Amino acid sequence: MRLIQLSRDSLNFPPPDMALREPNGLLAMGGDLSSARLLNAYHHGIFPWFSPGDPILWWSPDPRAVLPPEEFHLSRSMKRFHQKSPYSVTLNHCFSEVIAGCATDRDEGTWITPEVIQAWQTLHSQGHAHSVEVWQDDVLVGGMYGLALGQIFCGESMFSRSENASKTALLVFSGWFARQGGQLIDCQVLNPHTASLGAREISRAGYLQYVDDYARRALLTECWRPQRLFTRRC
Repeated sequence: MRLIQLSRDSLNFPPPDMALREPNGLLAMGGDLSSARLLNAYHHGIFPWFSPGDPILWWSPDPRAVLPPEEFHLSRSMKRFHQKSPYSVTLNHCFSEVIAGCATDRDEGTWITPEVIQAWQTLHSQGHAHSVEVWQDDVLVGGMYGLALGQIFCGESMFSRSENASKTALLVFSGWFARQGGQLIDCQVLNPHTASLGAREISRAGYLQYVDDYARRALLTECWRPQRLFTRRC
């Protein structure tokens, strides 16, 4: 099965089941990162991921890593930490700073290039992309960002500059998202960090069924407005 070259003149993608088995999920290359293309991709279970200097690569892996928000795994140590948390958590207070943190606070390098940052900032300005911020006093110490697809949230990246900051972001967001009617957090590919927090793998077909069932169902009205989700306890 050959890799499909996308045209800038068309937003169409090949069917996800045409993705390669090795590397797992690689479906197509090329195109651009316009909002219309990105939204179309995510509505078909496809996302971009590529290294700086490489062409844009589009993926739809099988299996897919997901986290039903009510299944967040709260370890005993994290529960003790959160009971006396030094953090506050907000929603959509500083998207630009969060995506910049995700791009720079990584030992393994980043795929979040200036081109990617600009594309996601545009999605945020259009009301599609959202950020969660973790604060210690007035200092941003962690966070995460992603794309809202109705009752699904497609998590893109997170960062942490202080103990358990990214875990706190996902813990608080998961509870809030479930209360708004959220059904699923897409984690894309399972890794030890997300697995430890309750993420699990399902088939690509299973994930696409979630998208078909929930991506066009709305959450509670105005739930994505900037707001405080959690206030420090000490």
